[in-house]
Amino acid sequence: MSSQQSHHNAVDRQFADQANAYLSSAVHAQGNDLKRLAHLLSGEDFASVLDLGCGAGHASFAVAAQVNDVVAYDLSEKMLAVVKQAASDKGLTNLSTAQGVAESLPFENESFDIVISRYSAHHWYDVGKALREVKRVLKPGGRAIFMDVVSPGHSILDVHLQTVEILRDTSHVRDYAPGEWLTFFTEAGLQIQTVTSDRLHLEFASWISRMRTPEPLVTAIRMIQESASEEVKQHFEVQPDSSFTSDIMMFEVVKA
Repeated sequence: MSSQQSHHNAVDRQFADQANAYLSSAVHAQGNDLKRLAHLLSGEDFASVLDLGCGAGHASFAVAAQVNDVVAYDLSEKMLAVVKQAASDKGLTNLSTAQGVAESLPFENESFDIVISRYSAHHWYDVGKALREVKRVLKPGGRAIFMDVVSPGHSILDVHLQTVEILRDTSHVRDYAPGEWLTFFTEAGLQIQTVTSDRLHLEFASWISRMRTPEPLVTAIRMIQESASEEVKQHFEVQPDSSFTSDIMMFEVVKA
């Protein structure tokens, strides 16, 4: 088994049993970024949209009423089953699902007007390859909108963030710094239009329960949060209960 396949299997195991938890998660179901996304796609009545790494489908649901059709695409079949049921419950008849990995999309060249992706890329095995696939399936002049947690960039802050992320979720790869994202887009031939920054509060108890993090790892995360430097605690706004705040960004790019 290749290391890439091994990673994809690990991601599938991590998320298969947590699909319903992500559907009901306030962090994923709400947020300024979802409102901004819906606003950006207003007036795109004839657009075909791909939601790459759709998770429980919140980004798909946010835009489905404004576009022609949405394909919710994810590695986890159980996650897609939850999306399909939720779409049915919401009466979204223009939403379909497809299963696969981000690095190898089962779609023809120039199939979509818009690609969106929210809180997914930090799980991908090869972001560069995935973005080249995004460019391939976009129509000429098509655009993509990526939303994700980002690393602050400074080494001390970066190490802290990646450490608590991997302890909480072993399928985590990396929260990339803004500069890394810019390099990814440039190398994939996607031109950056706008970048929007925000902050995301993560309530600790629900954050770890969503992933069913084992208790020894929960204890380790709490110890790391408690023993962190003042610089780290201030940046991430670490609370006494270990809740904290992360940096998030929305990148709007177009096919060059």
